[in-house]
Amino acid sequence: MIPYERPIRFEDVDAARIVFFARFLNYAHEAMEHFFGGLEGGYGRLIATREIGLPAVEVNVQFLNPVKYPDTLRIETTTARLGNRSATLRYRMYRRSDGEKVAQVKHTVVTTNLLQMRSVEMPDDVRAILSEHIEL
Repeated sequence: MIPYERPIRFEDVDAARIVFFARFLNYAHEAMEHFFGGLEGGYGRLIATREIGLPAVEVNVQFLNPVKYPDTLRIETTTARLGNRSATLRYRMYRRSDGEKVAQVKHTVVTTNLLQMRSVEMPDDVRAILSEHIEL
């Protein structure tokens, strides 16, 4: 599990003064970038230089409790499933102030050559990070 903390900003909330539902996907993506921070050059190098992407093919979100400005989220990222070319990441999101679970995102990605837009075998270093944080 790799934790990531993210403050809620004023622009994240809607007219109901809670986090707008679509923002949770942004938070998950930020946590994924952080999750792969151990790669040489981080997630940015994987995309920009190595031209390997992890596009989403399925996303499921459970909203459990509201989050407001100026709360801070603690996002715990794990690997829920690991295949040869795909993986499912799970992001458990908690309100830092009281530890209440507010949302959970399951995010299935496919390792993709960004030039050809075709799935490819997962690079060893990407697989290593996913394997290290697989759910038991």
